[in-house]
Formats: sequence, structure tokens, C-alpha cells
Amino acid sequence: MAVFTSLCREDVVRLLAHYSLGELDHFEGIAAGIENSNFFVDTDGGRWVLTIFERLTFKQLPFYLELMRHLARAGLPIPAPQENRAGGLLSELRGKPAAIVTRLAGQWERAPTPAHCAQFGTLIAQMHLAARDFAAFQPNLRGIGWWKSTLPKLEPHLPDEQFQRLAEEVIHQDSFFRNPTFEKLPAGPVHADLFRDNVLWVEQDGQPQVGGVIDFYFAGCTLWLFDLAVALNDWCVDLSSGQIDAPRAQALLDAYHAVRPLTELEHRAWPTVLRGAALRFWISRLYDLHLPRPAQVLTPHDPTRFEQLLAVRASAGTLPWVN
Repeated sequence: MAVFTSLCREDVVRLLAHYSLGELDHFEGIAAGIENSNFFVDTDGGRWVLTIFERLTFKQLPFYLELMRHLARAGLPIPAPQENRAGGLLSELRGKPAAIVTRLAGQWERAPTPAHCAQFGTLIAQMHLAARDFAAFQPNLRGIGWWKSTLPKLEPHLPDEQFQRLAEEVIHQDSFFRNPTFEKLPAGPVHADLFRDNVLWVEQDGQPQVGGVIDFYFAGCTLWLFDLAVALNDWCVDLSSGQIDAPRAQALLDAYHAVRPLTELEHRAWPTVLRGAALRFWISRLYDLHLPRPAQVLTPHDPTRFEQLLAVRASAGTLPWVN
């Protein structure tokens, strides 16, 4: 979440005129993330998040918004997209697609415990199962096709040795995607960006509870295992070394497995999918670092963490799995 398209108060007032969300009280840009322009919007009718989409198109966006609405209607803590007066989930602002969703309460957890990971593992599995009857399909737009097309764009910006490591991992993952076994793995709509800062926590009866999962705008249809790998690579590791924290990892996996049992085929694919989850963010952060877009408020992410994480995953021996 960043601000590439700046807005004035009149812009927001004009947009709200197409909704039944109340009169504008206050709005402010959100200086986090790197894809879209996001704003907190408070009205006398509630608290909302306004997103202006910088890359996604009017054609692509219904998948994300309808998936969010589908999960929210299933009773999961997901931001609910709001319909405009014409009955649509999308509007246009400054010539770009825009949407308004409910603003969920809570803050993200910087130092998750095994208890946090267990709660989150349960929720990931619930999200996957709830999306089984979601009819729309869209591939993971930051998946293998994007990795392969982005690789040559990065070559001029990287030292030869680093580019070689990146290319070798893309080839390794491409072989996995082309293997007939890939098609047999459980799959469906996934969030694909389940980092700590995309999950909000609130306190209930003195205990932390998930307040919501946000930022679905990398979602797509791929392996359910990929969502779990992205989460483990962020929630269950020492961020400075990439080494897995066994108690947190076990809590995440066991809680997920209790709701949606993992298969032996997924067990065999697990090392490769963990590497793929690390590669996805190494290559995207390299891309954002070396081929950036201008933004009024932007905090770029360091790709080094995921370069290191991939090296650790590629050399790992025994990996945590369900008990």
C-alpha cells in the first residue's frame, strides 16, 4: 500500500457521492506497501479503506473484490467491498479503477508467538475451504509466468553471480510447474501475500484474536500449499537469518492440518513450494528496487532478506511438517 495517485478532499467527496457511506469526515494516505494507492477514509457512516489500483485493470479486479465479498459473506474476517449506487464494486477515480472496503480493527503483530501462528493456521485453512465454491478463476499473476518474463528485465541490473542464482531457481521452479504431479496438488483461490503486516489482531478477553486479513490484490488460483509456504516463510522464521522457528512452524502447520488435512503428495512438494514462495518475493523486490515507479509516499522493501531465505530453503535438510 502506497500513494502513487494523490487526492484532494474534493476528489474523495465526489467519489463518496456515488455510495451510501455517509459524509466525509477525514481521509489520509497510507504509506505502506508498493502496489496501489491507499487511503483511510472516515465518514459519519463508518470507517473505510479506499484503494486506487495502479496496475490492475477493470477487467482483472472483479476477481479480487468478489473473492473478498465471498469470504466475508462466509463469516470470515475479511474487508467487505462496498457497492456503489449503481450496484458495482468498482468505481473510477482520476481515470483509474477504485474500490472502497470496510476498515477492520486491529494492528499487525511484529513478533508472533506459536499461539498467533496456530490461530492464523486455522484461518488460512478456513479461507481455502470457504473459497472452494468460488466460481471465478484468475491465475496467480505473480507466479511462474511473471517470474520467467521478469528475469531478463533484471539481468542488466544484477551482478552475474546473483543473476545466475536467480535464473537457476526460476528453471528449478519451472520444472516443478511442468511436472504432471503439480496438477494433482490441491489448489484454488489463495491470498498469496500472507505476511505479518497483512493480518490484524485485536484483544478479546485478554487474548489476541485475528481481527482481519487485508490486501487481497495479489490473490489468484494456485496451490493452497503456496499460501502456507508464504506464511511460514514470514511468520515462523528468524527474520535476520531465515532459519525456521520450530515451535511457531509446528503450530501453524498443525492448526492448518486440523481443518484441511495436508496430503502425502503435498508433503513431497513442500520443500520446492517453500523455495518458490521465497523466490516470488526475492524477484518481485528486486524488480521494485531496480525498476521502480514514482510515488508520493513509498517505502521500498529490501530484497536481500528473500535472497538469503531462498539460500537457506535450498540447502535445508529436514523441514517441519504436520505431526
